[in-house]
Amino acid sequence: MEKPNKKQVLLFYCVESEQLARKISDQSDLIQLQSINWRSFDDGFPNLFINNAKDIRGHHVAFLASFSSPAVIFEQLSVIFALPRLFVASFTLVLPFFPTGSFERMEEEGDVATAFTMARILSNIPVSRGGPTSLVIYDIHALQERFYFGDHVLPCFETGMPLLKQRLHQLPDADNVVIAFPDDGAWKRFHKLLDQFHTVVCAKVREGDKRIVRLKEGDPAGRHVVIVDDLVQSGGTLIECQKVLAAHGANKVSAYVTHAVFPKNSWERFVHKENENTNKAFEYFWITDSCANTVKDIANKAPFEVISLAGSIADALQI
Repeated sequence: MEKPNKKQVLLFYCVESEQLARKISDQSDLIQLQSINWRSFDDGFPNLFINNAKDIRGHHVAFLASFSSPAVIFEQLSVIFALPRLFVASFTLVLPFFPTGSFERMEEEGDVATAFTMARILSNIPVSRGGPTSLVIYDIHALQERFYFGDHVLPCFETGMPLLKQRLHQLPDADNVVIAFPDDGAWKRFHKLLDQFHTVVCAKVREGDKRIVRLKEGDPAGRHVVIVDDLVQSGGTLIECQKVLAAHGANKVSAYVTHAVFPKNSWERFVHKENENTNKAFEYFWITDSCANTVKDIANKAPFEVISLAGSIADALQI
């Protein structure tokens, strides 16, 4: 089937996503950056202005968002709800990290599933002249969250796994790489995307009041083991997995997460230190640039290495 002609896209972005937005625009002459004046009134509420609002009429428009904290969500939502109403041909919201994705279920009456709340908010984005909003999200925590969204948005779930595979094939010991999943949830989420690699599966088991990480399946002995998950917060589970894998004879242990959240600078516990026992250190820690603030924090700090989503997002804007 013949592919439709590629479209010119006008890309707006929030303040903290400027670096990623520029990388996306560098991928294609079809993507042109646009600007917004992000200001505040004296009382702290947003005072926003979309530049060239009349000139974007009839064009395909996208917005690159970053919901890194509740403090920045409202001002971005204000822009997100305004852009489709400016007579644009279509509207795409790129939200690489869906921040409430891990809070998608209730374990007891009274729990609030904030993933559903966020999905309902985004489902009320106004329809543009081209129809419902396209919503691009990377490695959402649970695929069933697709059904949290209403009919006014079309969720497009993308993944960083092809970028990880590309990087792994560049390693000098690529033939010795084994993929490890820290729990059954990560295995279910990603094993089909990495099925050309041998796998190891860890599991958390309860011993008294503690939850201990154990090796459940596979043999890491002598291999370069790469732990794969969708996101990291404190990093405690990854560290416990690394210890277990090293104890079972892994030659090297690395890690990949699409979303490096790292609240309270928890990334610091992974930074290589002088005279550190190599059995306790990660060889590589790959992250994407879905969390812009973390990318700035870990710049030039081993073992971290950023795999950019820019090319993948540029492709997604042509869907």
